[in-house]
Order: sequence, then structure tokens, then C-alpha cells
Amino acid sequence: MDAIAAKRHIFSMLDVDGDGVISRQEYLARPERAAQALGRAGHAPLLSSARTAHERVFASMDSDQDGRVTFAEYEAWAGAEAFDEVCRPALGSLFDLADTDGDGHLDRAEFTRLRHALGNPVDNARAAFDALDEDGDGRIDRDAYLAQIRSFVTDGSSPMAHALHAQALG
Repeated sequence: MDAIAAKRHIFSMLDVDGDGVISRQEYLARPERAAQALGRAGHAPLLSSARTAHERVFASMDSDQDGRVTFAEYEAWAGAEAFDEVCRPALGSLFDLADTDGDGHLDRAEFTRLRHALGNPVDNARAAFDALDEDGDGRIDRDAYLAQIRSFVTDGSSPMAHALHAQALG
């Protein structure tokens, strides 16, 4: 898969209602959905951090500041620089929400709950966990998780992402 196809797929996941734009409300609901699926309270400090990080991402994506991100805006924005500057902290904050014991790793159940809350089918999330758990210890670490997402966003490659998005990518 190339980077444009990966961006189209990610955009379609973020456009929850399928109307062709990512609204501010759709995007900022991500931390809430993850927290709810992971049993985190609405006032948890980790959720507050996730909300702030996601606000930064949306403001960065929404180049015309109209509260809606079109695919053209997303395509022009998404890449290594945007990932490193604003996406990594936001995605890391979701990882931290899922890391219920705070050890810097997700087990299969934590990973599956997180990815399902973000819109991936459970079976795909399990397959993605297996693709990421290269040493077979039953845990994945934050840096490896974020590196796989960065790879998918920037060049369309990532064994984890391909497993997560298997049905959509064919």
C-alpha cells in the first residue's frame, strides 16, 4: 500500500459519520471513546492530557480553521513532520490510557480494547497485536507501537497497521 491509500483509509476512520469531513467533534471524541472502553474516569489526568493532545492535532490539521478537515487538508498535513510534532503525543496519550498498570507496555487485552475503541474490528486488533509482538512476550511497548503507526502514515507500510486494516485494505 502506498502512503496516499493509507491516508485515505485513516481519513475514513476519522470521518466517523462518513460525510467526507472530519469534524472537530468527531476527532475530539477519540480520547473519550478510548477512556470509556478502557474504564478510565472522565476526570482522570491521563484523559485530560489526551484531550489536550487531540486539540493540538485537530488545530494543526484544520488549516483553514473552519472546524472541519477535508481530505485535501488531511492529505497535505499528514506526514512525518506532523506525526512527530503533534500526532505522536496524541497517539501516545491513547496508549497511556490503555496501559492500565502504567508499565509502558500493553498486553493483548489492553491493546485490543484500545484499537476496538478507535474503530478496528476485534479480530484485526488481535492480529495486529501478534504482528507487533515480535518477541512473543505478550507485551508491546509504546515506542514500537508509535513507530508502526508512523510508518503506516508516512509510507503506507506497517505489519501492525496492515493487520488492523486488513478488511479495508483488501
